Amino acid sequence: MALNLAHQTGAAAAVTAAPSGPRTSVVAAAATVAPPAASPSPSPGLQMQTLTVDPATSQSSDVKPDLAMACQALVENVPETEHPDVAGELKSKAGVPVFVMMPLDTVRKDGNGLNRRKAVEASLAALKSAGVEGIMVDVWWGIVEAEGPGRYNFNGYMELMEMAKKTGLKVQAVMSFHQCGGNVGDSVTIPLPKWVLEEMDQDQDLAYTDRCGRRNYEYISLGCDTLPVLKGRTPIQCYGDFMRAFRDHFANYMGNTIMEIQVGMGPAGELRYPSYPESNGTWAFPGIGEFQCYDRYMLSSLKAAAEAVGKPEWGNAGPGDSGSYKDWPEDTPFFRREGGWNTPYGEFFMSWYSQMLLEHGEHILSAAAAVYNGMPGVKISVKVAGIHWHYGTRSHAAELTAGYYNTRHHDGYVPIARMLGRYGAVLNFTCVEMRDPEQPQDAQCRPEALVQQVAAAAREAGVGLAGENALPRYDETAHDQVVATAAEKAEEERMVAFTYLRMGPDLFQPDNWRRFASFVKRMSDSGKRDMCREQVEREASGVAHATGPLVQEAAVALSN
Repeated sequence: MALNLAHQTGAAAAVTAAPSGPRTSVVAAAATVAPPAASPSPSPGLQMQTLTVDPATSQSSDVKPDLAMACQALVENVPETEHPDVAGELKSKAGVPVFVMMPLDTVRKDGNGLNRRKAVEASLAALKSAGVEGIMVDVWWGIVEAEGPGRYNFNGYMELMEMAKKTGLKVQAVMSFHQCGGNVGDSVTIPLPKWVLEEMDQDQDLAYTDRCGRRNYEYISLGCDTLPVLKGRTPIQCYGDFMRAFRDHFANYMGNTIMEIQVGMGPAGELRYPSYPESNGTWAFPGIGEFQCYDRYMLSSLKAAAEAVGKPEWGNAGPGDSGSYKDWPEDTPFFRREGGWNTPYGEFFMSWYSQMLLEHGEHILSAAAAVYNGMPGVKISVKVAGIHWHYGTRSHAAELTAGYYNTRHHDGYVPIARMLGRYGAVLNFTCVEMRDPEQPQDAQCRPEALVQQVAAAAREAGVGLAGENALPRYDETAHDQVVATAAEKAEEERMVAFTYLRMGPDLFQPDNWRRFASFVKRMSDSGKRDMCREQVEREASGVAHATGPLVQEAAVALSN
């Protein structure tokens, strides 16, 4: 696959809200739009949870706060609360543990077993022999809760967890509340649960919507996070119930086999808007994407936020001059060098748009913390997309449409890192394998600078930083970049883990497997001792030779 396709990003009980300080009327207005008239009674069969929202008292309509202060208030962070030193705790061990992503269709669509069971068994044994720490697997909402609300089928995943436990591998379990299909690298299609799609068919504003009215069914719009739109439950309640069911079902594996819960927060499992969908040719690299704020729930929130700053005319829609999916920044009045993004209106809109994404993350992390906090040996993580194209421009247009308010003048990743820090969560970031010279320079791609910025944000917030490669890469150049970026650092700058994309027949080709074994050795030994590259290569060759039969069996089985 051509390197200029490096846009692939791997596509960044009662729920107790995080303690917060006073909030301005702007944020309060945006967060409390269209509340339900009455909360439905919880169904005992679903063991529903109640989302507790701390409403803020709005200012009276005749008092208009200073515009600049109000816009700033939209991106102010909730005061920090005490949480464990996750970054320090995870870095206490030398080396960077390597995990490997399982195939997207590891579990059958009926949920009752594994696809290619023999291949999975041989693959896990080979990974263990190579020194891999564990695996990452998507736990698909569309598979587990397919039969109806509150009806969970974890049979196939139980088979995988038992296999991993017997092999001695750890597991990063991804709570995948998004559709599989329509994003970069999606080789299979796993839609949202049928009963969810039925609700979305009845109310199409549950889907993210662009300026032209195109609906995106990958993930439920965050505009209705706290509204009972899914058979009487809110989306946040559904996610919380799912995570609780997972915890209870795998109680005997939590902390000994399952050591990380990555909480899906958007398309491709990432905390972002679906601003660059590849399905049906809607978007193509390196397009800037489009804002996803045109469902009625998002528009209602925007209207309230605009009225709160005394600018009701700003609340009718998003920027009308921000171009379309495949445009470049300079093609549009809003994103060009001194465009609308850098005006009071642009600052207001981007503050609101990004704050809505942050509050979405806060809601889900609050639900996850209520389920998993206090479980020894289990960490929570969140994935942030590595949107590196047009990073070298002033506006960072592709990041803005995805919900990251990151420009030449405004850091969009510190607020995200601080939000994760309030829950002791790990920040998982992609494109760690990329080098700037490999990318198309006319698109101002700067993956290395982007990774450095996100790493600095994680350090500032005191959260652990983990990494992934965005593209399947088996060459030493990519491996060298990952080792240099993730492992060959001072202890306080070292990543806490790295997840390798993805297990498949290509990984188990002899040369690729030998290089991979060497890569794992270099990652896991970093910080332990001075490593001789030749010695590492000799050890890797020994591993490759010893695991030859397993690897051959896995490659053949995965190809069938």
